[in-house]
Amino acid sequence: MEAPHNSPAAETAPQATGATAPEPATTTAGAAPEAVAVPEAGPVPEAVAVTLTVTSPEQMQDLGRRLARVLAPGDLVMLTGELGAGKTTLTRGLGEGLGVRGAVTSPTFVIARVHPSLVEGPALVHVDAYRLGGGLDEMEDLDLDVSLPESVVVVEWGDGKVEELSEDRLRVLIDRATGDTDDERREVTLVGIGARWAGLREELA
Repeated sequence: MEAPHNSPAAETAPQATGATAPEPATTTAGAAPEAVAVPEAGPVPEAVAVTLTVTSPEQMQDLGRRLARVLAPGDLVMLTGELGAGKTTLTRGLGEGLGVRGAVTSPTFVIARVHPSLVEGPALVHVDAYRLGGGLDEMEDLDLDVSLPESVVVVEWGDGKVEELSEDRLRVLIDRATGDTDDERREVTLVGIGARWAGLREELA
């Protein structure tokens, strides 16, 4: 699903920060998802989690297009999943849905790419945070020719590194079958943290 990543792959997708999420109900992509409350430590008392089943790269890309419809300037999307899970495929769909310029590919070698909007919408900032030490300061040091609060920022491998960019954020955890397998099935868990994502289930319906 995804271009190879030069960095070592994570073994598994981590759970929601500071909490163990209850097992959400699973639906197929395109069906109305179920939502559950997921407690999180810190200033945000709870999060909303939605789990979808995706069975092909095309469905993963379509999920990205669906997510793009609910994204707005200033949104932070954090993607977590092992090598080949589909993070870049999902981001490609986001780019299509947002109507941005340029092909969305893995930003491994440049760390970040900016895709300006072709439809007077927000730019897409696509970041590979594997080699970032973390935090807003290092993001600003990338000298991106764009205002992050006016863009949709999508960060791969961002857990524990870019949360300070926004108290409200959408974590996307992609689980795939492990081992030597051609199984394209993925479990995609969307965890909306903060008041911005309180209506996540309704927005995706």
